[in-house]
Amino acid sequence: MDAQSIRVASYDFSFFAFNGVINVVSKIVSKEEWRAARDELLVLEKAHTRERERLAQLRRDLPRVLLEKDYLLMSEEGAIPLQAVFGDHSQLAVYHLMFGEEWDTPCVGCTQWADALNGTTNYFKGAGAGLVAVSSAPIEKIMTEKEKRGWSFTWLSSSSSDFNIDFHGASNDSNESSRSIGSEKVFFDRGENHGVSIFSKNDEEQVFHTYSSYNRGIEELNGAFGYYDLLPNGRQW
Repeated sequence: MDAQSIRVASYDFSFFAFNGVINVVSKIVSKEEWRAARDELLVLEKAHTRERERLAQLRRDLPRVLLEKDYLLMSEEGAIPLQAVFGDHSQLAVYHLMFGEEWDTPCVGCTQWADALNGTTNYFKGAGAGLVAVSSAPIEKIMTEKEKRGWSFTWLSSSSSDFNIDFHGASNDSNESSRSIGSEKVFFDRGENHGVSIFSKNDEEQVFHTYSSYNRGIEELNGAFGYYDLLPNGRQW
C-alpha cells in the first residue's frame, strides 16, 4: 500500500488506508522533540479552552423566550405537562432523540448519544437541572426500546403535542428534508431531527426557552467524540 504525506502546522505525518480505515503514521522523533511539539500544541489547546469558556458564557447570557403554549408530554405513568418534567429543578435539558411515530427503531446515531448519557442524568441534580430525551414515537414504543437497551434515563413522547415540532426536533411533513432557522439550517430524516434544547422555570411555574442547537453544534455533548479526536486515526466515519 502507498502512504501519502501531508504537513499541517509544523507537524509531518503520512496516512494510508487499510481495510477501509485511514491509519495515520506520524513522524518518529525523540522524547525531546515530542515534548517540543506537544508544548507547541498546548498553546493552541489552552487558547481553545479559553475561547470555549467565553462561548459558554455567551450561551448563558442569551435572552429567554417565555413559552406561551402548554406542552403535554407522555411518560410511562401517563400525561405530564412540561412544567412537571423539571421536577424540583429550575433548569431542563432536552435531547431530541430521532424516533418517528411510524419507525420500528430509533436512529442509529441517536442511540449512540443515548448510550453516552445513560447513567449520567443523576449528576445533573448538583447543577439544579434535569436531562431528558423526547421523541415523536408513542410512549409504548419508547418503553419497549428503553427496556430492550437497558436505558434508565427519562424518555418522553411528544406524540400528543407540538413540542418536538416547535423546537425543530421533528416536522409535521415527512417529506420535508430541511428547514432554515434564522441563519442555521436543520435537516430531517423521515420527518425527524436531533438536537438539544434548554429551558428554565421560575417560581411562578413559567417556562422559558433559553437555547437550542442542532447539527454539529451538539458534538461536544457526546463524550465519546472527545476521545475519538484524541486518537491517532481520529473519527472513522
